[in-house]
Amino acid sequence: MNFIRTLTLRQLQIFSVAARHMSFARAADELHLTQPAISMQIRQLEDAAGLPLFERIGRRLALTEAGEKLTHHASRILGEIKDAEDTMTSLKQADSGSIAVGIVSSATCFAPKLLARYSQQYPRVDVHFLVGNREMLLRLLQDNAIDLAIMGRPPPELDTIAEPLARHPHVLIAPVEHPLANARRFDLQELRAETFLLREPGSGTRIAAEDMFRQHLFTPAKIVTLGSNETIKQAVMAGMGVSLISLHTLLLELRTNEIALLDVNGTPVERTWQIVHMRAKQLSPTGTVFRRFLLEHAAPYLEREYGVFAPPAVVPRGAGR
Repeated sequence: MNFIRTLTLRQLQIFSVAARHMSFARAADELHLTQPAISMQIRQLEDAAGLPLFERIGRRLALTEAGEKLTHHASRILGEIKDAEDTMTSLKQADSGSIAVGIVSSATCFAPKLLARYSQQYPRVDVHFLVGNREMLLRLLQDNAIDLAIMGRPPPELDTIAEPLARHPHVLIAPVEHPLANARRFDLQELRAETFLLREPGSGTRIAAEDMFRQHLFTPAKIVTLGSNETIKQAVMAGMGVSLISLHTLLLELRTNEIALLDVNGTPVERTWQIVHMRAKQLSPTGTVFRRFLLEHAAPYLEREYGVFAPPAVVPRGAGR
């Protein structure tokens, strides 16, 4: 009971931001506070809880078990309060308030540009976006910490509404000097001796690659797991291996001819960008307008940006399936 009496929403907000960044300094920057002020509020929260919420492991900050559990409660509480605020705002008008959007890292190549266009059209709306892998976005949706998520595969494990935004082709890439860089329509088995550079398990791109391997009865000679699309692209250009990756992450490399697209049978692996929210989530009028904006603008924008880089290897096939 003492914990409830002394707990403040400000402390929960500070704790939630510090837990997201795993850094008091970065939390201070985001919240426009000093680092000692962040430390003091966290210490008061720990005193009220009677348990440590953070611990130092070497030079890294980590959550304790109590901190992990409080993170989910804090996200739900702050999400509910934001819903109440949005509801009150929506009673006035639909072109103000705030929206929290989660995007998978593969979507950072285009989503921020669409968000910027939306902000130009609706300057009074405060748009917050969080970048993470698929599993992180599912947790944020479930905790009501975000209103909407842009991801590649609808989450069957959650009761959500998912609507298609645009085509999302995945292509096989290799160094430009790869011996099969100019080959036409060869089988995936031709790459059986290659090292495949893949994202972490659970990411949408990794799931797409594993699905492709199963469909082709293919087992890579070696898999190296890397933590970001940028790292994968740099590793491919350095000759470390080949990779299945979203076409939409390759705009710069295709323009400068730094990466080769491999023309493998069964590629591109066709996926779809989705806009997702929890079925139980009551989107505010502002959120509804934002969702409609993405549904109207995402596909034309991606086609304009990437249509020129659609050789036979990335022309959609089997559209009627």
